[in-house]
Amino acid sequence: MSDEERLHASVLVAPTAERRRLKKARRRAAAQLRYEARAREDAELRARREAEREERRNTVYLPAAGEPYPESLRTPGRFRLPKHQDTTATLGAQYPFLAEVGLGSDGAFIGQDLYSGASFVYDPWTLYQRGLITAPNIVIAGIVGSGKSALVKSLYTRALPFGRRVYVPGDPKGEHSPVAELVGGRAIILGRGLPHRLNPLDEGYRAAGISDQDWAAQVTARRRELVGALAETMLSRPLTPLEHTSIDHALGAVMREHGTPILPQVVDRILEPGSDADGRLKEDGRHLGHALRRLVAGDLQGIFDGPSTVRFDPSLPMVSLDLSRMVENSALTSVLMTCSSAWMEGALLDPAGGQRYVIYDEAWRLMAYPSLLRRMDSQWRLARHYGIANVLVFHKLSDLDNVGDSGSAMRALASSLLANAETRVIYRQEPDQLGATAKALGLTRTEQSLLPGLGVGQGLWKIKGRSFVSQHQLHPAELEAFDTTTRMG
Repeated sequence: MSDEERLHASVLVAPTAERRRLKKARRRAAAQLRYEARAREDAELRARREAEREERRNTVYLPAAGEPYPESLRTPGRFRLPKHQDTTATLGAQYPFLAEVGLGSDGAFIGQDLYSGASFVYDPWTLYQRGLITAPNIVIAGIVGSGKSALVKSLYTRALPFGRRVYVPGDPKGEHSPVAELVGGRAIILGRGLPHRLNPLDEGYRAAGISDQDWAAQVTARRRELVGALAETMLSRPLTPLEHTSIDHALGAVMREHGTPILPQVVDRILEPGSDADGRLKEDGRHLGHALRRLVAGDLQGIFDGPSTVRFDPSLPMVSLDLSRMVENSALTSVLMTCSSAWMEGALLDPAGGQRYVIYDEAWRLMAYPSLLRRMDSQWRLARHYGIANVLVFHKLSDLDNVGDSGSAMRALASSLLANAETRVIYRQEPDQLGATAKALGLTRTEQSLLPGLGVGQGLWKIKGRSFVSQHQLHPAELEAFDTTTRMG
């Protein structure tokens, strides 16, 4: 390499090395500045923290419970704000997963609310006093084996300690008789070949405070109404005005002669009026007399044709009329139900008689007879006045379709029983019954879909627009006493 070339190369290398040294020097200087800045920040932070600690140490605070002087206005308890309460409709917008608050804790324990998990308690008189219902009547429907019979028995037996009483004016299967004996009541068993007789024309129970004149008028009216109802049942038609006259004449004559009449005497006087110069009275009552004669001398004799051998004691906790010995005879069943309803009516009218459950089991049998249906309708409408809670038990609500013709007065009466019951308990229903049940009871689509899947003892309770799904719970002693499947074991 020539001297000129060496000189040129040195000129190119020297500036490059110098630039590198300067760059390193700048980096070191920048790092030193950053270090010094962090050191200053750390020193300032330590100084602030130390100043805050010193300030806290020098600050005087009040005690946690306040100054220990009267003027501190301290309260002995903790300060609490009131809870906010609102309706589920309002709170549902904020939190949609809400369960019914329930019916309260006053009444008889039924079981568990399956949605809230709380105890489910029910008593129609308590709910009426609280204004939650306006009619104390109850309708219970469920297929065989769903547990509705056990519910009915629990409903009235658990109410007995609260001072309620129970009347069963017709027990077609005899399943309430053991319960009546168990709770200290009485089951009256009537039937052909049995020693007991029932005179439907007895004076019946006399409430305290009724004058002799008023009592005589009530007894006469009840006897006249009962004989007419028995005649309509046996004739399967309404009575004519002439037949009503025959009953009035015969009943009045027998009462004047014998005091307390029995049916054979009334029938004899209808067929042979005695003071009937032109024979018109005898002719007018001929069909009536022969229809009633069946009760005292025909296939229904032996039950109503003599003085009563049993008496209705309203002071007992439970009275049940057992019709299981003659359930195959529909005419006899209807007559017995008519008589027993009149028999118990005197006690129901007593203002001092207390509050009572009146159980109509196998209701489809009873509602087939116009006289019984009218009497039931009257008691349901006056339930609040009487202080009673009627309980109507069905297998399925479509049983109402068998009551009279569509649009008839009987069908209207049967439907009114549902309208006057604000408590409806629906146990498991077959799928083909869901439409009729939902229509009759006004169920929503969700409630309707629940019914086929309900287990034993599970029921949908509709109580004046409010809905609950409850699991009925039984004590082992109740399970043994209420069991209706012993013959299947």
